[in-house]
Amino acid sequence: MASTRRLAAILAADIVGYSRLMGLDEAGTVQAMREHRAAADPIIAEHGGRVFKTTGDGLLIEFGSVVGAVECALALQHLAADRNAEVPSERRMEWRIGVHLGDVLIDGDDILGDGVNIAARLEGIAEPSGICISDEASRQVRGKVEAEFADIGEQSLKNIARPLRVYRVSSSSAARKPISPAAALPLPDKPSIAVLPFANMSADPEQEFFADGIAEDVITALSRYRSLFVIARNSCFTYKGRAVDVKQIGRELGVRYVLEGSLRKAGSRIRVSAQLVEAETGKHVWAERYDRELSDIFAVQDEITEAVTIAIAPAIAEAEQQRAVRKPPGSLDAWEAYQRGLWHLIKSTNEDNALAEEFFQQAVDLDPGFAGGYTGLAAARNYAADFGRRGLSEALSSAEALARRAVALDSADAEARSQLACELYSRGDYEGGLVEAERALTLSPNLALAQAHRGATLIFSGRRKEGITALERSIRLDPRRSAARLNQIALALYFSGEYDAAIEAANRTIRSYPDFPNTYRWLAAVHGQLGQIKEAKEALQKAIAIAPAAFDMYVRGRVPWMRPEDHAHMLEGLRKAGWSE
Repeated sequence: MASTRRLAAILAADIVGYSRLMGLDEAGTVQAMREHRAAADPIIAEHGGRVFKTTGDGLLIEFGSVVGAVECALALQHLAADRNAEVPSERRMEWRIGVHLGDVLIDGDDILGDGVNIAARLEGIAEPSGICISDEASRQVRGKVEAEFADIGEQSLKNIARPLRVYRVSSSSAARKPISPAAALPLPDKPSIAVLPFANMSADPEQEFFADGIAEDVITALSRYRSLFVIARNSCFTYKGRAVDVKQIGRELGVRYVLEGSLRKAGSRIRVSAQLVEAETGKHVWAERYDRELSDIFAVQDEITEAVTIAIAPAIAEAEQQRAVRKPPGSLDAWEAYQRGLWHLIKSTNEDNALAEEFFQQAVDLDPGFAGGYTGLAAARNYAADFGRRGLSEALSSAEALARRAVALDSADAEARSQLACELYSRGDYEGGLVEAERALTLSPNLALAQAHRGATLIFSGRRKEGITALERSIRLDPRRSAARLNQIALALYFSGEYDAAIEAANRTIRSYPDFPNTYRWLAAVHGQLGQIKEAKEALQKAIAIAPAAFDMYVRGRVPWMRPEDHAHMLEGLRKAGWSE
């Protein structure tokens, strides 16, 4: 077949640093190139282009119109920019493009000649993500393409006999949408968090997948907490590889907290660092570092994900409570009143419990459709019965009704179901309590409250070892809210006849919560069983002095959550301690 000549617009494009990208990740780079071509081909066809030659990192495309070639070049650079938005800077595929209008030699499906060579040389002097076109091409497209042209003067191009005047081309101001700071999104009515992609700080590109996997798994795990508003993975990962201030992220995504982290690998060990930041102030709420042997990458990923997740939820809860405490009571909204109630509830004193009840009632009054207000109020009423501040039957009936109201408002609220579990076992319905606790754990596997009420239900039904395991898990998940949990471990050990261990557990409780009254009763009973009369009497006196009504309720009548044999066992120890009816 004879060769022919004709005038053609030629577009030459190649990837900046292709060899470096292949060295980092050969398979990944080839796959990314394949995906980019799949996205680019329709754009090329739309503008009347035909790819007549490809190399590993480049394309040569023929167009019948130079206007089509320049418009295609602009569209391809926009495509690359969009694809690079979610890619780390060191892995981005940035293109250089050259366009020339000139005489070419057609040889079958191939195209040869100076027209092709000049386009290739123009591509070689273009900046990353830039476009250079010849003077010949620019004369044909001015006024026909919405673009800006910058004259960079005459350029001497390799193996081209004469210097050529060259223009840089970019999207015109009219074609570009003005970029203005995004309006700040309003904050949701519960604590909100964005988990950013973890940065891979190691020299091993394979760890990129590990870092991304941790962030994705943390997002999934946190999404199970109904008390949190968690930004979806796709929105969070738009910040991958970008240096963006957390305050800006907070405004753009409408979140109060941002979790960011990094990963480093050295030999067979890996270090993951994470920090939780309050977006509005930039204040660090929590930070931790995890060092692990990288023997089983998926097991390590699961372990670190769990560790990060169970640390974040209590950290956010504490930060929210501190925010609520700083505000005047009259200015609180329903969520803040609920948080203020929780702040008092976990102190586990008679006075704080009374204040907690007031704030939870305020939350219910402000928003009758908010399940959390009823859940908190149920817990406070239950504690009021425990402290002897309210009549037992009345308090338990009220607490159960409130917990059922919370579940009715939101059947997928794990905290509401956990509280209903507490109210059911408190009335002696161990089976019902265990069912609700298990439902709560299905909804939120790392919910400390659900583990706590499951543990208490097991202990009072006689399954003490299982109950202690669940309570210890609860304390690990939320160490701050542990007075009742620690006390229940002490009584479980007492019921099991493990008296020395019971003393140790009771003293552990008292060191952290010296005004929690119930523990002194168990300490008196266990010292009585061991014949340690002096210590028994001291504990007995404190149990009665701190909460006389509660002591009287427990010993003169049997509370419904305690089996008859367990109540008799407690009275035996107290009598040996010196108590008499």
